[in-house]
Amino acid sequence: MTEQSSNIHRKIIHIDMDAFYASVEQRDFPEYRGKPLVVGGLPEGRGGVVATASYEARKFGIRSAMSSKKALQLCPHALFVRPRFNVYREVSQHIREIFSRYTDLIEPLSLDEAFLDVTNDKQDIGSAIEIAKLIKQAIKDELQLTASAGVSINKFVAKIASDINKPDGLKFIGPSSIENFMEQLPVEKFFGVGKVTAQKMKQMGLHTGADLKRLEESELTRHFGKVGRFYYQIVRGIDNREVQPHRETKSLGAEDTFAYDLTTLEEMETELDKIAVTVHNRLLKYELKGRTITLKVKYHDFKQITRNQSFPTPVNDLETISNTAKQLMAATGVDDVKVRLLGISLSNFGELQAKQRDDKELGPGDQLELEL
Repeated sequence: MTEQSSNIHRKIIHIDMDAFYASVEQRDFPEYRGKPLVVGGLPEGRGGVVATASYEARKFGIRSAMSSKKALQLCPHALFVRPRFNVYREVSQHIREIFSRYTDLIEPLSLDEAFLDVTNDKQDIGSAIEIAKLIKQAIKDELQLTASAGVSINKFVAKIASDINKPDGLKFIGPSSIENFMEQLPVEKFFGVGKVTAQKMKQMGLHTGADLKRLEESELTRHFGKVGRFYYQIVRGIDNREVQPHRETKSLGAEDTFAYDLTTLEEMETELDKIAVTVHNRLLKYELKGRTITLKVKYHDFKQITRNQSFPTPVNDLETISNTAKQLMAATGVDDVKVRLLGISLSNFGELQAKQRDDKELGPGDQLELEL
């Protein structure tokens, strides 16, 4: 633990609202309470995507980024409502004001979650656990909503801790408990570990943090690239990233590495449709539109190319994202190629993002590209 000794006294809180959009709707409309509620695009017509779902809906397997049509299949009696982002933004501003009573070191990740560094809190409370309790209580009293909190000495562990006792949870993982906690953590919970990487790890006999810990840093980087160094550090409780109140978002996207190489345009278009849904959902969540859509392609020999198209006005609709990505894909020439990774991102937020910052006093942090 010597490498993190400089951070031993850092006090980090991760606050994550519980099913935020759905909880706001259930608060404002009593007829939605206790019922499976889906906030997002409606399933009729071309259908949309799920922005979030109430806990009653999650019991049926409904999740964010899922198509609304799929959600309806899983729960035919679910209620579907469109998002009211102006209301969520107002609630988010109120939550931000509650945070600011205790610290100015606030890193919003989206409207419904943020990191707080309360190492030196404004009210000299001294206890991060007590501050987390006060914040949770204020949110409940003033907004009639619940939040979950994770408390630790770094961002990674605090983020994971906030998810342990949801909803309305509070989990503290102190310095002496971190390494044991990380050893027991399933590999799929680690930063940057998607389905394909998790599958690769398990094929190597790596199922938990303890398994990862047995490998040298050089072995991890050989198998997993530069992120292997992060695995090596974090399984030992080392995460030196600071809470960053003013981080500019340059791009937002998603990508997927496939279990087998794609060889036909039809396969590639099917996967691009799925990735576009994820990107679209994230754009809605962070209320962003971009003027430039970029396609990323990595071939079986690890050669990588990008292609992009810009628009005169910002876009974030699913049809434009999906169709543009597929057009860019077709233009690369797909005869006799093997594709192992595809990605879609939007950028060039420009004046739109600057205006949102002024209006909302919120700026997404460094969790946009990869969700923990």
